[in-house]
Amino acid sequence: MKFIVLISSLALTATSFTVPTAFSPRVSSPTATTGLTRTTKLFAEEYGASSTSFYTTTEKQDSYDDLDSILDAHCADKQLQTVIREMLDACADITEALRTALVTVEGSSNTFGDAQLSVDVIADEIMWDACKTSKVIKDGASEEDPIVRTIHPDNEYTVCWDPLDGSSIVDNNWAVGTIVGVWGKDTGFIGATGRDQKTSLVALYGPRTTVVVTLDDGVYEFTYGCTPEGCQLEDGTFAPWICSRKDIKISEDCKIFAPANMRAAQDLPGYKALLDHYMADKYTLRYSGGLVPDVYQQFTKNQGVFSNPTSDASPAKLRLAFEAAPFALLVEKAGGKTSDGVTGGSVLDVVITAVDQRTPLCIGSAKEVDRFNDMVCMVN
Repeated sequence: MKFIVLISSLALTATSFTVPTAFSPRVSSPTATTGLTRTTKLFAEEYGASSTSFYTTTEKQDSYDDLDSILDAHCADKQLQTVIREMLDACADITEALRTALVTVEGSSNTFGDAQLSVDVIADEIMWDACKTSKVIKDGASEEDPIVRTIHPDNEYTVCWDPLDGSSIVDNNWAVGTIVGVWGKDTGFIGATGRDQKTSLVALYGPRTTVVVTLDDGVYEFTYGCTPEGCQLEDGTFAPWICSRKDIKISEDCKIFAPANMRAAQDLPGYKALLDHYMADKYTLRYSGGLVPDVYQQFTKNQGVFSNPTSDASPAKLRLAFEAAPFALLVEKAGGKTSDGVTGGSVLDVVITAVDQRTPLCIGSAKEVDRFNDMVCMVN
C-alpha cells in the first residue's frame, strides 16, 4: 500500500519535519510534540500572514442604507439618479448571467479582432437592452463595437461602457467587471474630456458584486444581493442594493502596487527603476491582469497605485473613454490622482478625439502617481 503525503504551501526539509510512519499516531511522544510545536512556530514566523497583507478593517454596521436613500441624499439630479439605477440594474442582470453562463468562444470577433466570448456577448446585450428601455439615455457606445449609436434622440445622456473588462482572465473564474462613463448631451463625449462626465461607475464581479459610483459629494460603494441583519424591508425582503461604503477616500501614500505592461520596462529605464523601487522598499504586489480588480482595490484598501505606461515596442492599450476616464473620475473624486503617462497631467483633461482612443495611465495614491511622473514621464 502506498501513502501519499500532501504538503501544501510550504517547502519542508527533512531536518525541520518528520513524516509519521504508517499507522502511527501523528504525535506519539512528548518529544514529538515538542518538535512539532517548534516546527510550527518556525513556519508561523517565516511564512505566516505578514504586516503587508492589508486585511480589511471594515466593521459590521447595525444597519445599512439602501440605494434609493443614498441617491436621494447625495445625488440632487433626478435624471442622474435614474441613469445610475438603470446601470445598476444592468450590473445585477450581468451578475446573474455570469453565474449560469459557460465561458466559451462565441465564434465572432469584436472590431479590434479579439475573439468574443459568450459572456462578453451576454454582458453587452444586457447593456444595450438597458439603453433601449432607458428613460434618460440618448446615445450608447460599447467597447465591443465602438460606434456611438443614438437610441432616444430627445433624452439626456451618452453612456459608454466596457461590458465585461477582463476577458482574458474570466475563464480562470477570476474577478472581472463592467466600466461605465456617463456624459451629458451638452458635451457628448467626442470632443469632451473625462472631466465632463456627469458620473461614472465600475462594477466588480467576484464572490460578491459591488459597484463604486461617483455622487455629488464623493464615491460610494453598493453591494448587490446582501442580506445583513437589520436590513429587511417592511415586507421581510431585502433591498437589492445596499450601501456598503460611504465617502470613500484614497490616501496619498500607499504600499500596494499593480504594475501593468511590464514589457515596457525593457524600453523605459524609468519604469524599470520604478519597479525596482517597489520591490526594494517591500511594497505589496497585488496584480491580476484585470483592470477592474487591479484598480478597484484602491477603494477597499484606501490606497494603491496602478501603472500602465507606453513605449514604442509596448504601446498602451487602455481605451480612454471606455476604461481610463470612468476610473479616473472615481479615483480623483476619492482624493487620488491620475497621470496620462506622457505629460504627467490628469487623464481627465485629455480630449477624447476618437471612440477607440488609447492612452497610457497611472492612477491611485497621489504621491505614487507623482513618483511615476518623476521617474517615467520625467516631467519634474
